[in-house]
Amino acid sequence: MKSCSLRIMSHNLWKNDVNKPAWEEKGLDCSADARVKGFIKVYEELSPDIIGCQEMSSLMAEKLMCGVLENGQKYALLWGKDTPIIYRTDKFEIIDSHFALYPEELPGYEGCFNNYKTKSWNIAVFRIKENGKHLIFATNHLWWKSSQPNTPNYQPYSDLARVYQIGLIITKIEEYRKKYDCPAIIVGDLNGGYDSQCVKTALEKGYVHAHDVSIAPPDESAGLHYCFADGYYDYYYDFPFEKAIDHILLTPESELKICSFNRYSPKYYLPLSDHSPVYCDIEI
Repeated sequence: MKSCSLRIMSHNLWKNDVNKPAWEEKGLDCSADARVKGFIKVYEELSPDIIGCQEMSSLMAEKLMCGVLENGQKYALLWGKDTPIIYRTDKFEIIDSHFALYPEELPGYEGCFNNYKTKSWNIAVFRIKENGKHLIFATNHLWWKSSQPNTPNYQPYSDLARVYQIGLIITKIEEYRKKYDCPAIIVGDLNGGYDSQCVKTALEKGYVHAHDVSIAPPDESAGLHYCFADGYYDYYYDFPFEKAIDHILLTPESELKICSFNRYSPKYYLPLSDHSPVYCDIEI
């Protein structure tokens, strides 16, 4: 079968539906209605084929999908609470899927590790229409608090919770890999940097980071800035790649090539979300 080129994206959209008082006082608008227009612009400019989302409310999803369809973009949405998948209907059909919330419990340890029930995964098995090949694509969002004492949002065992959670999604993906005998890509906000225990766990389980296997020189930025309920900063943090928490991981099959690895951080994106989209061009 011939190979084809695809653009894969991970996108944390900052789950927020209504304008906040601090924004309104500054004459700004961080509502879903205002920010979704910027996301539509991103998708129009980059034309991703599959987007693994995090922090998307049902209202944001409704407005985004209505907007892209009105804009002539051929996207559909596989719903998965805060972690839906958006994909090109002219390029793919879904032949299997699975959504799950990460458990609140970490076996053997005290504490709740999904306190708002927003941390979840969404898996889709796609058939690529151009060449008939199968691809497993998963988006996920791991637990967010810190294991470091004397830091904001400290909660003991948080690193272990992320390790446990990434292990769960990898185990589930392996079930689909045995069934469909095809490569897999995991994207998402792992709330851990390149040197974190959860990323190391994925690498130890046989995955590779798209940054490390990109044929073109990879983007070395972290794609993070301040954008929250009390306002946003008019600049991106000068953090290196190792501090990034949005990742693209994949199984190292020879028929799956990473041609490039990039983050999208234009000026207009600053009031849209605290995470820049990360994307890669692949051949499969």
